[in-house]
Amino acid sequence: MNDLVLEARRLAKRYRRGAWALQEIDLEIPAGGITALVGPNAAGKSTLIKTWVGFERPTRGSVRVAGIDPWQNRSAALGKVGYVPQSPSLYDGLSVADHLDLARQLRPGFDRDYARERLAQLDIPADRGGRELSGGQQAQVALALALGTRAPILLLDEPLASLDPLARREFLHVLTDAVRADGATALLSSHIVTDVEQACDRLVVLGVGRVLLHEGVASALETHSISLAEHPDTVGSFGAPDGSRIYLVRGTAERPASLDEVVLGYLASGRSTAAAA
Repeated sequence: MNDLVLEARRLAKRYRRGAWALQEIDLEIPAGGITALVGPNAAGKSTLIKTWVGFERPTRGSVRVAGIDPWQNRSAALGKVGYVPQSPSLYDGLSVADHLDLARQLRPGFDRDYARERLAQLDIPADRGGRELSGGQQAQVALALALGTRAPILLLDEPLASLDPLARREFLHVLTDAVRADGATALLSSHIVTDVEQACDRLVVLGVGRVLLHEGVASALETHSISLAEHPDTVGSFGAPDGSRIYLVRGTAERPASLDEVVLGYLASGRSTAAAA
């Protein structure tokens, strides 16, 4: 596998109704660790992930998964990917064990024992039916199915969106443990910055169909700060909880920025640019 496991080159996606979901995306995700793909609803996160899975065809540009174009050679690309959708698609009439058996039949090399071991860590009974599982348990089953593929690349499309805080924490614990143990690469889409801050190594901020920031989490925190007044190096400004206006600065200002504030500053910048255009 190349050092770059996920690539997008001048990627644009336009739907039939005329709206551009993605515009001129240039993105390179290196091997190893977890990258957070963060942005508001309708930012294009799901569309971007689906182009890598091969579910969406680019209008312009191209994508690569481990050097493979998923639209031209979907089976080869999918062989490198474990995918977790936003809403787990479990069969009501099948037990957890049945889902693992089905995955083994459909996916050559599926490691049923490994997937079952991950679920056992969370005390999810193998004989429990899909309809009997909570939302958090369903998400964990979907993650176990993805991990059981032993794929080197994991694409997770907002799996935390409908989970309670404890379920989100447990999901992230299993994910980070598996990525570190197996040396896999994960792209985790989310709009909940505080949940992914501790788990992720890199950050991609997506807004209005464009990449606004792609940087290591540690670097983003080191190179940004907050100013309480207008600043020449302002990235973007937004409202503080107390009603005041604060400014995200790339450089040194009054105080360090939190990761949430870094994301908000770039989203505000992207919105202003889109409005001006």
